[in-house]
Amino acid sequence: MFLSMSWLRRVMSGAAALPLAALPFAFQQAAGAAAPVAQGIAQSVVQQATVFGSTPASTPVQVSIILNARNQGQLAEFIQKSAGSHRYLSVPQFAQKYGQSPLVVAAIQGYLKAFGITSQAMADNLDIQAQGTAGQFDAAFSVQLENMGYKGQHFHGIRKNPTVPANLASPILAVLGLSNYQGMFVSHAVKAIGHPTLSNASNTGTPAGLSATFVAQHYDATPLLSRGDLGQGQTVGIVTLASLNPSDAFTYWQDIGLSVNPGRLQLMNVDGGAGAPSLVTGSDETSLDVEQSGALAPMANIDVYQAPNTDYGYADAFYQAISQNQVDSLSTSWGESEDAINYFVSQGEEAPAYAQAFNQAFMEAAAQGISVFAASGDAGAYDAARDLGTTDLSIDNPADSPYVTAAGGTTLSGTQNYGPGAVVTIPQERTWGWDYLWPLWQAFGAPSEAQWAYSAFGGSGGGYSAVFPTPWYQQGVPGYRRFSAIPYLTPIDQNTNWTFNPSPSVVRGSGQGRATPDLAMNADPQTGYGVYTTLFAPAYGSNWEQYGGTSFVAPQLAGLTALVDQYAGTRVGLWNAQIYAFARQPGSPFTPLDAQGTSNDNLYYTGTPGAIYNPGSGLGLPDIAKLAQDFAKGQVSPAGMHNGH
Repeated sequence: MFLSMSWLRRVMSGAAALPLAALPFAFQQAAGAAAPVAQGIAQSVVQQATVFGSTPASTPVQVSIILNARNQGQLAEFIQKSAGSHRYLSVPQFAQKYGQSPLVVAAIQGYLKAFGITSQAMADNLDIQAQGTAGQFDAAFSVQLENMGYKGQHFHGIRKNPTVPANLASPILAVLGLSNYQGMFVSHAVKAIGHPTLSNASNTGTPAGLSATFVAQHYDATPLLSRGDLGQGQTVGIVTLASLNPSDAFTYWQDIGLSVNPGRLQLMNVDGGAGAPSLVTGSDETSLDVEQSGALAPMANIDVYQAPNTDYGYADAFYQAISQNQVDSLSTSWGESEDAINYFVSQGEEAPAYAQAFNQAFMEAAAQGISVFAASGDAGAYDAARDLGTTDLSIDNPADSPYVTAAGGTTLSGTQNYGPGAVVTIPQERTWGWDYLWPLWQAFGAPSEAQWAYSAFGGSGGGYSAVFPTPWYQQGVPGYRRFSAIPYLTPIDQNTNWTFNPSPSVVRGSGQGRATPDLAMNADPQTGYGVYTTLFAPAYGSNWEQYGGTSFVAPQLAGLTALVDQYAGTRVGLWNAQIYAFARQPGSPFTPLDAQGTSNDNLYYTGTPGAIYNPGSGLGLPDIAKLAQDFAKGQVSPAGMHNGH
């Protein structure tokens, strides 16, 4: 028995049998001595923050208690065996098999209620959202919330991990929100450098770059659209940490010639929402996510989950979207490096609890048939350079999850003209890496090529995970472990600075762990897309700007999935479990970017001739019509061949 039923009934009935001050001891007697539970990644911030004093006891506080999924080995086996079968679990079925038991959830909620804290459990029994005051949470978790300051931001936080009675601690994976530091995650949208004139300018479709309809033409989704697969009956989900101005998206669709349902957008404010739309918080990211996905699936509905830029907000947005199970595909373009997650988190053989809190949500999505996509990052092989400031090889989370399809980036072929003497020609589509811009350092006003390289580094996020091991679908894939690389930038000074080699030789090595990305499409801002938002005008003088980044590829794939699902007549589920098998078959729906050398790299990883997989571009360029046909055929075997129905 987890806890005595008589004790549980007393708590759940709200009977005030004991004064508040006596409750912690009483709970320890009922459930064992107090035990610590993990808190969120904000722990790395509070260790460096300045403390101004205790948080007033009456301060409202929002906390999310993430519970351990049960039977995770069985869950992983179910996902693997069901790859391509299109047989999925409902949310109640998932909760019964893999969520925490109703008794456990009731016990935790009862414990919180005894301190005056209200809570709601999500349908999957993996996330409990709790609302109370600082004083109530201080007492419930035996902590002292303190007002802190760090990098100009004021927030509350705790210096030590919270504790709960031991029998309540074991099912708790992490408690998020006791530190509410904002701005932990960055979007993977990048504004174009300068104002390049493109040789394919006649195909732009917007006043400031390509339109989303280019994607359908270039990656062969047009056959699906032509047969009437427009996303009818499908719902695309967007998880974002900045608010949307809905009229911006409708203006974009109208301006590129689409007629859409005026009721297609539904905004979901998670944990109070993300505040007013603004460029400072990243609403340009949300605008492009909705515009791109909605343009590629013009008849699909779009649910936008808007959450505060905190660890609990981001986690709750995923759990809410997945446990509601209304969306057929789900995209996010926000993340942080694995280095940032591991900073101040103990290292061991198991993944940090914070990464696992997200990963098990994505396992639930896979079990329910929701296709999840995440941007792989925009700093090439050096993801941590954007947030933690280190220059070691690193990749992005949550794209690193084995149950997420990591969206990488390419540069389109063509000529980019930046003015007299500043012309770049890309002969064929390549992995996105801005090393091709570095020889133009003088045209951009840089003091040297080295300085320009240090500041203008951008490329498709990709490499090997230090958190997640090799997933089953990448094992044995040609080119997965063995890679070729171009060491332009070598870390020095405890991995916080670079030395620059303008003429590197190709080197070879091997990697371990989950590799990202899984596939790639155009993401280079220099060959990028037009984004529309009225927020641009005060800053740039126009409502249109040219952007890029792997931020575009994730929502584009979510929109394209609506077409694929409609073609297949069902949710196709986790792409990864199937596309690695497709890529190993005759007639693969992917074109690998396997050219080796400085014309095809993400600032480090380059192609390996003949390889199916290359870090930086993954399996390569997709043919969406062929993919739809492969998805519709049915189950794939471990060897990568279709079994049929």
